[in-house]
Amino acid sequence: MILGTRASRLAAAFACCAALSALAACSDEPAPSRALPGEGASAVAERSAAARRTALTIPAGSPKVLVLGDSIAAGLHLTPDDAFPAAAQRQLFEQGLPFELVNAGVSGDTSAGGLRRLDWVLQSAPDVLVVELGANDGLRAGPLAELESNLRAIVRGAKARGVQVVLLGMNITPNLGVEYARDFEQLYERVAREEGATFVPRFLEGVGGDPRLNLEDGIHPTAQGHERLGQNLAPHLARVLEALTQ
Repeated sequence: MILGTRASRLAAAFACCAALSALAACSDEPAPSRALPGEGASAVAERSAAARRTALTIPAGSPKVLVLGDSIAAGLHLTPDDAFPAAAQRQLFEQGLPFELVNAGVSGDTSAGGLRRLDWVLQSAPDVLVVELGANDGLRAGPLAELESNLRAIVRGAKARGVQVVLLGMNITPNLGVEYARDFEQLYERVAREEGATFVPRFLEGVGGDPRLNLEDGIHPTAQGHERLGQNLAPHLARVLEALTQ
């Protein structure tokens, strides 16, 4: 009798849990976001907003855009839906230029790391490669000749496979010297011009250094900051996509 009663209670408990799970699954509201270790309130709010975004319906046969980048492309402390690649995708979708997005952003990556990953990520057969690399090279005061060589190799490797390339121009603060910062910024335009890539000058313009558009770490953009970065990219990417469909 005791065993029967205990079994009945267990069965009832399991049934209750199943019912609660079903209600949670049917709810239109996502579960509230909880803070990750070291994460401030603004980052939690950004992730909560991302959970409410509506997925885009990309038509079959749309061009494929691959973004090769670092923590900025990856949307560190946010979700991929809030990072600038997805922001640009939404913006151009609204303009009648849908594209399939592959976000290959890896936090902490450098130009050398991006070059090592190039062959592997190009297996996704993109039509366009957006390169967002070099900021970590600059933060580590890496040799500019090495950065330029890596970027050239990435552009050449993609173009050799028939992939159009969009190179995002980076700039850094003059902490390492005015000359270093100047030469760092100028090499992007030179690589794009000489290698035949579409160039986005000063990609971080309007976001870098603005505390209102960056998370508590002062480096990585908020969702609003990523929207601005998407706006910086979108018109340049639009021209490339339009040329593909002509």
